[in-house]
Amino acid sequence: MAQYELLLPKMGESVAEATVIKWLKQPGDMIQLDDTLLEIATDKVDSEVPSPVAGKLIKQLFQEDEVVQVGAVIAIIETEGGDSSAPAIETVVPAVEIAIEPAFTETDVAESIPGMDQLKSAEPAESGRFYSPLVKNIANQENISQHELEGISGTGAEGRLTKDDLLSYIASRNSGKSATAAQPAHVQNPTPVAASAPAKSAPVAASVSGTDEIIEMDRMRKLIAEHMVMSVQTSPHVTSFVEADVTNMVMWRERVKKNFEKRENEKITFTPIFVEAVTKAIKDFPMINVTVNGNQIIKKRDINIGMAAALPSGNLIVPVIKNADQLNLVGLTKAVNDLAGRARISKLKPDETQGGTFTLTNVGSFGNVMGTPIINQPQVAILAVGAIKKKPAVLETEFGDVIAIRHMMFLSLSYDHRVVDGALGGSFVRRVADYLENWDISREI
Repeated sequence: MAQYELLLPKMGESVAEATVIKWLKQPGDMIQLDDTLLEIATDKVDSEVPSPVAGKLIKQLFQEDEVVQVGAVIAIIETEGGDSSAPAIETVVPAVEIAIEPAFTETDVAESIPGMDQLKSAEPAESGRFYSPLVKNIANQENISQHELEGISGTGAEGRLTKDDLLSYIASRNSGKSATAAQPAHVQNPTPVAASAPAKSAPVAASVSGTDEIIEMDRMRKLIAEHMVMSVQTSPHVTSFVEADVTNMVMWRERVKKNFEKRENEKITFTPIFVEAVTKAIKDFPMINVTVNGNQIIKKRDINIGMAAALPSGNLIVPVIKNADQLNLVGLTKAVNDLAGRARISKLKPDETQGGTFTLTNVGSFGNVMGTPIINQPQVAILAVGAIKKKPAVLETEFGDVIAIRHMMFLSLSYDHRVVDGALGGSFVRRVADYLENWDISREI
């Protein structure tokens, strides 16, 4: 008999840790090759971890709701003979359930600091207290010193500071509240801390009658709520609106869609057209494609566009088209359809929902003419496109002004006023509208 050490597999370049959601096999259970042992969750998707060997599960090294670092040993499996050492699993685990905030709130705290993907494992702080890579990066983003971290009480195992603990502390600190921080048990002879951790405010009492239904938030909804609040507290939001005449774009799509589907076996929607216009406008105004790190503005080289995709549950997920500016319209169409299709059947990989530098959400798909979306942190802008409606509009011709029926659409850009002023935000959304309005109706694809 030999013992095989099962490692938490890699789940994408920028995924450093995951939470154990549920063990599907218990100690003593016999396991076949590729049997699913447990379910794990990142900030983006839920995934299954299959067994690379057959044998008996001897020990679970992490309990449900515990955070595990990529590459850590999570279970011991007894096998028939062979080497007891376990090679690292290099394959990306398949996603089975989407758990992500809607397009209005798409955020990715784990990407707040450049170089997150270079963190291989969390190391204990000098004091001996454990901090995960995600907690360290949030602290760095919010300029929280090591000394201040030590003064924040944790609700995790053995007093570990969790992401929720830190975000709650940041939210209360930003709102000007204060309270006495509980000193971690492992700190000897503590010294006074510069900023104390606030106590969580008591929930507001709600009036409930016998006819009301009380619904407990699931993990997805808790993440959504957390990210919405964090984004609003992080960025002062401003929204600029533009109405665009997209008649040429609509007529062009009507002309080419049948032949395009026959040739490419793909349906062309408006989404890849919007993505192309956004990437062109970002090249014209590159300071929209930035993130904020304290007093630093980090200008992104890559243009990675996140797009909203509806899930069967009614929630939204935002998969990311990497290097969207390097794809032509055919490539963008294939990428949009592929990501949206796999999102609906829960087949996205964790890394495919990360790395976005700008987000696009189509509120028009719900019949809305405009919206004021919430920024996807750590990005600084998000564009909402509304429903395309036929309206009477004034056209200027060489023979004078005329009124005609045109296809009109509103674009709404929400942006972070810390680094994007009205001139930049307004000019950017106007430029996107210009690209859509000036669409070449004779364009070949």
